[in-house]
Amino acid sequence: MAEVTLEVSQRETSGKEIAKKIRREGRIPAIVYGGHRDPVSITVDRKAVSELVNKSEHGVRSIFLLKMSGSDKQRHAMIKDIQINPISRTMTHIDFVRVVMDEVIRVTIPIHLTGTAIGVKTGGGMVDFQVRELHVECLPNAIPDTVDVDVSNLEMHQFLRISDLTFPEGVKILDDPDRVVVGVSPPRAEEALPEPVEAVAEPEVIKKGKTDEADEKEKEKK
Repeated sequence: MAEVTLEVSQRETSGKEIAKKIRREGRIPAIVYGGHRDPVSITVDRKAVSELVNKSEHGVRSIFLLKMSGSDKQRHAMIKDIQINPISRTMTHIDFVRVVMDEVIRVTIPIHLTGTAIGVKTGGGMVDFQVRELHVECLPNAIPDTVDVDVSNLEMHQFLRISDLTFPEGVKILDDPDRVVVGVSPPRAEEALPEPVEAVAEPEVIKKGKTDEADEKEKEKK
């Protein structure tokens, strides 16, 4: 995994108003923690970090070399969390975690499917993508960007487990190897329409008419 350099500035004060001022200046409040050291509050340039995250080959899984502005301090780190404004969709805060390059770390890697399954081409099946990311442990410079899974040979009712996948040397999978990652299922049958219900004839209502009145009169005479 490539290393990218990001210049940061130390932040001496904190609070909502300070954070708003920092954002108005085009910077983002951030914090660096981990590595058995105290957390350090910093700020980063919004445009610089946005370009590195969105345009770099490795995105948020990049190893950053954070260089403190105005000093010779520098530290390897990764992005742990990014807070996003739900309305403007801009970054409002970033959490960095320190990284020691010769110590293994735990990260989450996305799974990327390639190819078109035979069961989809010839049988009209559907790809059932069940596990979309994996938890792995490895050295920082060995973190894979994605785990590519070729589904081309999957026929109907076939599937691939985690144990069937191939991983780079030095990458340890932390998930259950028996978990099904992806398979090909038959198309969902259309829901059967309910049988039409025959209309039940309502019981005939017998109305008293002239005939009934005549019968009553005849009884009175008797």
